[in-house]
Amino acid sequence: MTILRTLAAAAALAAAPVPATWAQSGPPPGCTEAQHDDFDFWLGTWNVYAPDDGPYQGRNTIVKSQGGCLITERWEGTGGSTGESLNTYDPLAGAWRQVWVSPGNFIDYTGGLDAAGAMVLEGEIFYPGNGTRAAFRGSWTLRDDGTVRQHFQQQDADGEWADWFTGIYVRVEADPRADEAEAARAG
Repeated sequence: MTILRTLAAAAALAAAPVPATWAQSGPPPGCTEAQHDDFDFWLGTWNVYAPDDGPYQGRNTIVKSQGGCLITERWEGTGGSTGESLNTYDPLAGAWRQVWVSPGNFIDYTGGLDAAGAMVLEGEIFYPGNGTRAAFRGSWTLRDDGTVRQHFQQQDADGEWADWFTGIYVRVEADPRADEAEAARAG
């Protein structure tokens, strides 16, 4: 008898009209407010190098989708490291949010543009291998030459901030070191 009641309730819900606020006559308008473009300087396919003309670190592809509401990142580092992030302007929090996932760590942080135009996010990193957590922050700065400097720091147990990663992003199509990057990717 309980199964029949459950099936009857499900059938009644399925037959109920959809509230007008749920129905859409066409595609949703997407995310068109100015703040949804704050991180657009990071869009593209990039070769990433260590600072000061350092060695190739990996390739990062950043694309915008979902009507301009979502930025996705796909990282492929030297030595086989990988990771992906979802980035969005969260209207409920009034801030940008990034959630990064890789086999080695999970990062969740929020923030926005600083006075100089850099994207600055702060939150926490978690290492599933040992259960360690720490305060974490990152910044992305568009530089005059069109490259982007990405800088991450992690807070240690004494409250001191230590550099975790710094990368210089160079657009693949404008990379004067593209041959070096391709050789590193191939071998």
